[in-house]
Amino acid sequence: MSGLAEFLDLIMFLALCGLILLGFPVAFTLAGTALIFAGIGWALGVFDPSFFGFFPNRIYGVMTNEVLIAVPLFVFMGVMLERSKVAEELLDSMGQLFGNLRGGLGISVSVVGALLAASTGIVGATVVTMGLLSLPTMLRRGYDPALACGSICAAGTLGQIIPPSIVLVVLGDQISNAHQEAQRALGNWAPEPVSVGDLFAGALIPGLTLVGLYILYQIVTAVLRPATSPAMPRDAADADDTVRRLMHALVAPIVLIIAVLGSILAGVATPTEAAGVGAIGATLLAGERLVRGRPLPIYGAALGLVGLLVLTSFVDLRIARAEIPLADRVGIGLAALLCVLLAFGLLVALSRAYRDGTLVEVMRSTARITSMVFVIVIGAQLFSLVFRGFGGDDMVHEFLTGMPGGALGAMVVVMALMFVMGFFLEFIEITFVVVPVVGPVLLQLGLDPVWLGVMIAMNLQTSFLTPPFGFALFYLRGVAPPEVTTMHIYRGVVPFVLIQLLMLVVLALFPDMATWLPKAIFG
Repeated sequence: MSGLAEFLDLIMFLALCGLILLGFPVAFTLAGTALIFAGIGWALGVFDPSFFGFFPNRIYGVMTNEVLIAVPLFVFMGVMLERSKVAEELLDSMGQLFGNLRGGLGISVSVVGALLAASTGIVGATVVTMGLLSLPTMLRRGYDPALACGSICAAGTLGQIIPPSIVLVVLGDQISNAHQEAQRALGNWAPEPVSVGDLFAGALIPGLTLVGLYILYQIVTAVLRPATSPAMPRDAADADDTVRRLMHALVAPIVLIIAVLGSILAGVATPTEAAGVGAIGATLLAGERLVRGRPLPIYGAALGLVGLLVLTSFVDLRIARAEIPLADRVGIGLAALLCVLLAFGLLVALSRAYRDGTLVEVMRSTARITSMVFVIVIGAQLFSLVFRGFGGDDMVHEFLTGMPGGALGAMVVVMALMFVMGFFLEFIEITFVVVPVVGPVLLQLGLDPVWLGVMIAMNLQTSFLTPPFGFALFYLRGVAPPEVTTMHIYRGVVPFVLIQLLMLVVLALFPDMATWLPKAIFG
């Protein structure tokens, strides 16, 4: 009977992939496939329906998971920044700065993609925005359509690997669970925790290195094939005006990035708390951008937000204490004043965004994306439960541990499987279906959890670019001018896919790229 259960496990997984390719909604496909095969297994006597008794506890665990609360907050932050024209200003200013160099527009797209990745983290919004704003300009300036499309698609996917990223949030939660399960299987009942903050720190150096490789490719292409990326004529505007516009476009997003990432890496805030800081900062930035000329309430609120972060670092602000020293009392009073300042500026920003119609659109997009994520999570939990009920986790364990090459061989097989699955599935399905199954096995073989998480994130990023089903390609195809063909997009992304595969190899050969910073920061 065990052979029949393993056969049903395999058929269930293949059926899932096939149904998703037919266009059925992913969340309901996950749950529906699991229920159908559970019924078949029960009828054949190889599945115990009492496994479904664990399902309510799994849903409760997901919905009360504080880490996953960061998902809607980061989504809100990204959508708010996208609606408030931050990307438009960044692209325009970077184009003025680099455009008079050969390959300068491609370099500016890569730099802006990195900045938007660190501030929004939403691939679709970034690709569509840059496709609407940059692609027509690059084509008008004589850029090769394939190079222009590849640059935009690749830069748009940086939101997958550069923190704060929704991928790293959900992946960090899954890696943490897999690490605990692996350590318990090895007899360690008090393992060192692995947090989303560890994954954020681990992904920072590989992500920035990948941006550097993109820029290097743009420079080499401009040198070897000058006709593909000509320089823009220098704007008649003086240098002082260009610098002023650049500072106006750059300062606020960079401050927001530092506030969010810095608070996590400095240990001041958890990723969920930092996501709240990011959502507030994005709202204030939108309030300043949407109504020009009355920035004082917004500046005051921003000062209050930064001041609160600084106070939290140096002063104990807890009020439920028997004795509070005078210095702490002063700090608590100052924190109260800063909260009032922040609340007033936030109300002003929200009212401006509401009157402009931006707030309603942002809330709808946030609710839609967040609902999609969590419905998929629930479907994936049911699928995983049935998969384990058939003994699929034991089958995967035997398969991976029996691979030639030990941990390295198993890692190569899993990376290749995820790369191929990325042609057809989104990162959320892969994260919640595959990682809980293969993660504990790989970690039992002695792999570092942070390094494994960053490797998976980099691999999932590649899935957004791989033809023919890469989602970034579809996003750009939807907004590209008629003269840009699908083959232009496919040809353009191939070099960037090869660059990402090269980055995966480099990261595999030098794991310290992912593990050094978390150890240096968090010990």
